[in-house]
Amino acid sequence: MPAIALALPSGGSSAAVPVAVLVAAVLHAVWNGLAHRIQDKLVGFALINLAYTACAVVLVALNPLPAAAAWPYLLASVVMQVVSQLLLLRAYQLGDFGQMYPIARGSAPLLVAVLSVTVLGQGLGGGELLGVLVISCGLIGLAFAKGIPGRAQLPALGAAAGTGVMIASYTVLDGSGVRQAGTVGGYVAWLFLLQGPSLALIAWIRRGRGLFVGVGPVVPVGIAGGVLSLTAYGLVVWAQSRGSLAAVAALRETSIVIAALIATMVFRERLGRLRMTASATVLAGIAVLELARP
Repeated sequence: MPAIALALPSGGSSAAVPVAVLVAAVLHAVWNGLAHRIQDKLVGFALINLAYTACAVVLVALNPLPAAAAWPYLLASVVMQVVSQLLLLRAYQLGDFGQMYPIARGSAPLLVAVLSVTVLGQGLGGGELLGVLVISCGLIGLAFAKGIPGRAQLPALGAAAGTGVMIASYTVLDGSGVRQAGTVGGYVAWLFLLQGPSLALIAWIRRGRGLFVGVGPVVPVGIAGGVLSLTAYGLVVWAQSRGSLAAVAALRETSIVIAALIATMVFRERLGRLRMTASATVLAGIAVLELARP
């Protein structure tokens, strides 16, 4: 993300890296909050995607083209990213922000750990296993925060969990694809450029000309969400190039707790002690899991 990273400190300051990641965590939670705030979620996600598509056009012009070997990974990741957004959109339509966001975000590191054992054949150390168990406990607490889920809650929980599956899938794909690309900035720029129009096109197919009727008041919110999303990703990439990848990944998940605060203060959702404790438990488990990796 050279276009974004150029505005950041160029030195290897130990303080700059965690500050950048914390800012990225805040921005990630905020743009998700903005998406949830727009009453028509389909319109909100379409606007957000169009906004960062416009930004991606600039980034594509400023970065080299990824190597040919990276394109199968990149295209598969685009599909996963679009499906992830559609599932997250559905989760926000059906459930509370304070419950859906932690389940979607927190389940991804857990699933990545499971995939590393079942698919890649990599064993889990004691610290990693502890992290998996702690995350599992936190997710169970979030899922049962309102008691045993009835049929009415299952679609929302399923959409949030499905989002986590997609996040875990494209995380594995991008981890391989970036190594083949020869350019982090070019890979990410094309990822956003291809992903954004895809979701906007799906929204157009669903609604046609009526998609953006009367949406003038929420256009600034959608644009802000798209810019924040792309900026958050740029900050994380910059931090990963200068700090410990495991520490950056763990610190980034503070967005879960930030999202819980947004849900309480902005959306007036009653999180209660159980949901707050469960969110903090997921965060703690992610930190243990990431920091325990070699």
